[in-house]
Amino acid sequence: MKKVLIANRSEIAVRVIRACRDLGIATVAVYSQADYDALHVFHADEAICIGEAPAAKSYLKTANILSACEITGADAVHPGYGFLSENAGFASICESCGLTFIGPTAEAISLLGDKAQAKSIAKEASCPVIPGSDGTIEDVEEAARIAEKIGFPVFIKASAGGGGRGIRIAQNREEFSRLFFAARTEAESSFNNPAVYLEKMIVNPRHIEVQILADHHGNIVHLGERDCSIQRRRQKLIEEAPSPELTPELREQMGSAAVRIAQAAKYTSAGTVEFLLDANKNFYFMEMNTRIQVEHTVTEELVGIDLVSWQIRIARGEQLPFKQSDIQYDGHVIQCRINAENPATNFSPSPGELKYYLPPGGPHVRVDSACYPGYKISPHYDSMIAKLIVKGSNREEAIKRMRRALGEFMIEGPFSTIPFHKYVMFWNRFKASDYDIKTIDDLMEQNYSFEIDSAE
Repeated sequence: MKKVLIANRSEIAVRVIRACRDLGIATVAVYSQADYDALHVFHADEAICIGEAPAAKSYLKTANILSACEITGADAVHPGYGFLSENAGFASICESCGLTFIGPTAEAISLLGDKAQAKSIAKEASCPVIPGSDGTIEDVEEAARIAEKIGFPVFIKASAGGGGRGIRIAQNREEFSRLFFAARTEAESSFNNPAVYLEKMIVNPRHIEVQILADHHGNIVHLGERDCSIQRRRQKLIEEAPSPELTPELREQMGSAAVRIAQAAKYTSAGTVEFLLDANKNFYFMEMNTRIQVEHTVTEELVGIDLVSWQIRIARGEQLPFKQSDIQYDGHVIQCRINAENPATNFSPSPGELKYYLPPGGPHVRVDSACYPGYKISPHYDSMIAKLIVKGSNREEAIKRMRRALGEFMIEGPFSTIPFHKYVMFWNRFKASDYDIKTIDDLMEQNYSFEIDSAE
């Protein structure tokens, strides 16, 4: 592997470029017309424009990305996250063109990308799964009978879904048929696949995910969990590790289950197994993400392992030099996603020019970003400004350090989610770990101000 093309943009593209540079590998950035002045374009050894601003005409355009590889002589592709990162067809085409796809095989992506098949794999791996239908289901009457058997409320989920799309919640039999057809219609529109399946709705769960690394020599390790329960509309806002809800025994059970799932799927590369944890500390497999996660940074700071570097090293055939007993968890890590959104108006997007941008610093503070003063947050893509990660010797210290870092973070121009994050860091319920994945949505329905005074 001599030259890696990063088929992505913004902070994750910058992150991959830095990992490649540390490994002595040349890099190629691709960019849309809207991203001509993006930081990843400046940092890469080479850069090539692949199309117009809409992602469908650039970052999702497989032919343009492959042409960029041919023009620049890139022999490997890193997909980052989002865009084509979990597209089995793209991975397969890269492989057929003689390009190293830095990620799992196309077969693994396809297998685990189908939520119903992934659930079957989890069952085979003796991992608890959420009660639901056996695979996808097309007939509404049969689906209604299954829903009544497992008990309302139930999720109607797109088999090819992701990012919170293609999901409906049926509270009773009367509304089931309408929501069943609505879910199928959205699944067809969003994923070009109308298939849906049913799952029992776990009331008020926590969202816990386990990071794994797997090489091509049969070695698989888990690197602990991340608690991603502070969400709005199923989009993560804050992640932390370790989870304040897990005992050492439960952590080992979930980690072992994640490894067994990866083994059953013949998985290689970095991956994340996601679980729901109910109020009685029962956990259930939800899905597996076959890519690097936005919140991979939390695990990197906790265990001291460069996940992006190891994605690349695994792709070029290296063997993991550590085993499960070597993994040590050091302190407590919290990440806040600083987005160009206005928390006071239901987190509405706030694109525009960063007239002033000064990120925080100091001991145990990390900022992953592709922004700079004068940079324009585009309305065409994700609204992330930066990921702010802090580490403390324990959770209390990490919360205090995050308060300090948020107070130092200076942004003028677009609205940002900094006021929301300040609220959470002073919020008694966060400090007491008294929340679940629906808590923020419930507060939004109450028109909460997210002001620090109301967090006490």
